[in-house]
Amino acid sequence: MALSSPTTSSPLFHINSRSSYTSTRNTTFVTFRSLPTNRNHRRRRSISIRSASVTEAPASGRIAPAISLTDNALKHLNKMRSERNEDLCLRIGVKQGGCSGMSYTMEFENKENSRPDDSVIEYNGFTIVCDPKSLLFVYGMQLDFSDALIGGGFSFKNPNATQTCGCGKSFAAEM
Repeated sequence: MALSSPTTSSPLFHINSRSSYTSTRNTTFVTFRSLPTNRNHRRRRSISIRSASVTEAPASGRIAPAISLTDNALKHLNKMRSERNEDLCLRIGVKQGGCSGMSYTMEFENKENSRPDDSVIEYNGFTIVCDPKSLLFVYGMQLDFSDALIGGGFSFKNPNATQTCGCGKSFAAEM
């Protein structure tokens, strides 16, 4: 497979984008060059910016879920749900409070209790429900679980969090 390197040039800036078909990482280089002025023809300044982004789409070509679970979290949540012998879903939300300004909420509830404006996320047979306001703050979050004696329990990997507290249960985000 041939790789293409689209390049855009002008007297003021130069963009060079390189893509690799063997990975999901795209790198873009942008270089800004100032035009010489009449006073000093030799003096040019350039600024280079390098940006790397990783696409999060799964290999199957489907859209990545708004909230994802690690295998450990999925196993533990399924175990907790089976102990209750009910058809429950997990409601994930955000409320004001905590060390950093907002804290996560999680609770099991009956699927029939979901509201019409809730987002329903099916993840490997497990149903997660989230209200629209909370989804703004947790979109792209990954829920993990650890049974370690120190630091164990559920943990949240939230790409929208600009600051988290030491316990990992509260966060700050800018919108």
